[in-house]
Amino acid sequence: MKKSVARIALAIVALSLASAASAQVKPEDQIKFRKAGYGFMSWNMGKIKTNLEGTYDAAQVTAAANAIAGIANSGMGALYGPGTDKAVGNQKTRVKPELFQNMQEVGKLAGDFNSAANNLAKVAASGDAAAVKTAFGDLGKTCKACHDKFREE
Repeated sequence: MKKSVARIALAIVALSLASAASAQVKPEDQIKFRKAGYGFMSWNMGKIKTNLEGTYDAAQVTAAANAIAGIANSGMGALYGPGTDKAVGNQKTRVKPELFQNMQEVGKLAGDFNSAANNLAKVAASGDAAAVKTAFGDLGKTCKACHDKFREE
C-alpha cells in the first residue's frame, strides 16, 4: 500500500513539475510533440506484437521495449499544459477535457503506465518470450485504462 501511495504521489509531483515546464512550449507544439511520442510508442508496440505473433527476435523486442520505457519516463506530462485540452491551430487532439480535471487519477494511471513500461523493458532484457507476452499485456492494460477514461474515439 505504501509503495502504491508513493508512486501516486511521485506521479502527481512529476505532472506538477511538467506543467511548469510546459509553459515554455506553445500549446500547439505540446499537442504535436505528445502525438509524436505516442506515435513512436505505438510503432514500437507494433514491433513487439509482431515478434510475439511470429518469429521472436529478442534484440528487436528489447530495443522496442527500451524505447517505450524511455518515452514513458521522458516527462511527457509536460505536454498536457493549459490550452491543450482542445485543438489548437492545425493540431487536433483526442484528449477529453476531463483529464485536466482529474489530475490525481491521471497521476495514478501515469504511474501505472510507467511501472508497466519499465517492467516490460526489464523482462524483455531476459529474452523470455512468454514473460514478455505477459508484461506486454500488462502494459496494454495501462494504456487502455487511460484511453477508456480520457481519450475521445
